[in-house]
Amino acid sequence: MSREAKLEKLAGKREEVLLGGGKKRIAKQHESGKMTARERIDELLDQGSFVELDQFVTHRGTEFGMAGTVAPGEGVVTGYGAIDGRLVYVFSQDFTVLGGSLGEMHAAKICKVMDLAVKAGAPVVGINDSGGARIQEGVDALNGYGEIFKRNTLASGVVPQLSVIMGPCAGGAVYSPALTDFVFMVDKSNMFITGPEVIKAVTGEIVSAENLGGAMAHNRTSGNAHFFAKDEHECIAQIRRLLSFLPSNNLESAPARNIGDPAERADALLSTIVPDNPNQAYDMKSVITAIADGQDFFEVQPYYALNILTGFIRLNGMSVGVIANQPKSLAGCLDINASDKASRFIRFCDAFGIPLLTFVDTPGYLPGVAQEHGGIIRHGAKLLYAYSEANVPKLSVITRKAYGGAYLAMCAQSLGADMTIAWPTAQIAVMGAQGAANIVFRKEIGEAADPQAKRKEKIDEYDDKFANPYCAAARGFVEQVIEPEQTRFYLIKALDSLLSKKEARPGKKHGNVPL
Repeated sequence: MSREAKLEKLAGKREEVLLGGGKKRIAKQHESGKMTARERIDELLDQGSFVELDQFVTHRGTEFGMAGTVAPGEGVVTGYGAIDGRLVYVFSQDFTVLGGSLGEMHAAKICKVMDLAVKAGAPVVGINDSGGARIQEGVDALNGYGEIFKRNTLASGVVPQLSVIMGPCAGGAVYSPALTDFVFMVDKSNMFITGPEVIKAVTGEIVSAENLGGAMAHNRTSGNAHFFAKDEHECIAQIRRLLSFLPSNNLESAPARNIGDPAERADALLSTIVPDNPNQAYDMKSVITAIADGQDFFEVQPYYALNILTGFIRLNGMSVGVIANQPKSLAGCLDINASDKASRFIRFCDAFGIPLLTFVDTPGYLPGVAQEHGGIIRHGAKLLYAYSEANVPKLSVITRKAYGGAYLAMCAQSLGADMTIAWPTAQIAVMGAQGAANIVFRKEIGEAADPQAKRKEKIDEYDDKFANPYCAAARGFVEQVIEPEQTRFYLIKALDSLLSKKEARPGKKHGNVPL
């Protein structure tokens, strides 16, 4: 065969692969409002940066008609490219080829890019759009999932792993996203272990795919997803934005982006945002945005466990992970879901060297039989464990209530806070003044001629003595009490002082987090 013929053969094979499942299936993909696997990669990565790998891999199946079945690219596009000039590895399942079903070689392609990502120290972005395991390949397909799960686990804490759900993701396939760091879901996509028909047959329950495992169901109810997008374009923009806050691996620092926002910038809003009425709510997001560079707060899991906020900001250009009680929801109480949400986020930031900033305004743990029987003790312990284990710089700001065990759980000095800053409105105590007065002064109140007046007197007495930041400051549990409008300046100075922080820990294989 001549050189020209060989080049022509290459061009023909490449054209076949690039066409995926063919023009009709591509058109059907577009009609359903979805991009193709390659279009998604092209929009995600910097223009012209994508390098495809294993383009000509084919399956080895022979059963149930597979011997004569052609599957261009084996139903998944894999390779690497750049996002904002930084190396990223990617795989994108191709629904136009056998429904994006996962077989032995399909899985092998995914495993290879995951292995390369770990070797190169670069994030992995996996775009899921698949009908599930390729039944015709039997146990080979199942083994493929297992190989992926193992790699997800080994790569955890080494390189960031992002899962993107842009179509169906069912059965065993859901466990790979669950093992990764962040899950993005596009409206109309779904993710479940057993679908509506199976559930109806087994339990008699009738539920739609959307209500069972739709994007908002997992963002708002189950907490399995971290981001919701109305379409694929919005989702891709979210992915690129998240990666801008993250390092490429656990040995590098997140990229700094100084936009020229002065470190000494004060915000008068912070001096008035906490209401005089201790039972009145306010929006903690306003506090976070006020101190962030460019007032930019990229929230993680904004629809789940609304009583706690998690997300990323920059302080003087540096990426920082934020955890904050939200007084607007459940008065900022900690509960099972809030503990899980915050703990996972803390552990991610610690794994990748991202400093932690905690804003505290919580009256305690949410009371109730459902919480106790649901395991609040175990789930709440995750938060204690996560903060205590983390050895990145840890800063805390107490804006108002910091009561009891919840005060400790929100990164008190005893859990390793390097610097705790309190506002004059801070109330650091075992419990609120009303509850404390009823217990401590019960006898005096009961014997008083006017119990109501005596109760008020004792509440005011307790409030004056303990419901302030100065008792804690006197013990060294609070390093600084500051004017709220100066919070940004003090945090940046504190962060600068902790950049070289080193903290030795006992040698061990790993701890036993209360899962």
